[in-house]
Amino acid sequence: MEVVTSRSIYLRLVEIEDAAFIHSLRIDPRYNRHLSAVHGGVEVQEAWLTAYKQREAAGREYYFIICRRRDDMAIGTIRMYDFIGDRDSFGLGSWILTENKTASAALESASLAYRYGFQVLGFRACHLDVRKENTKVNSFHHKFGVITTGEDALNYYYSMTPATFKKFAESNKRFLTAN
Repeated sequence: MEVVTSRSIYLRLVEIEDAAFIHSLRIDPRYNRHLSAVHGGVEVQEAWLTAYKQREAAGREYYFIICRRRDDMAIGTIRMYDFIGDRDSFGLGSWILTENKTASAALESASLAYRYGFQVLGFRACHLDVRKENTKVNSFHHKFGVITTGEDALNYYYSMTPATFKKFAESNKRFLTAN
């Protein structure tokens, strides 16, 4: 798979060597408040990534490191997983951005993942779940035009379609086009 690029960032597939970086994000209280808990150390993350690489090779999941274009610094992660049916829908999650992110990294990284899922992989929808208390991320996804499909005690559930994403991408193309 090629690197996926936008204005200030790019996505590259994770490697086993990224385990320490990913683990550091997952255990950092600045970033993990709305994520599932992590158990174990870097070696557990390495084992998880080893199993993930098999799912990636089978085309069942894609986990990306988000990098700044200007200096290749890793600034976060985003993952496409929980593929449903024959390209019916993919889940989007494991989304973390560090304080070293670019000003538009959130917009760009989510857009690149949507673009990859819809335009490259041919999915017909994306499903997301966001903790209710994560008001910033809920607001962010609403700006993209997600449709609320449900909720439970902890989460809101959303869906994004290629048509909705295309409309959003056209109005924000200055952020999404690599120079």
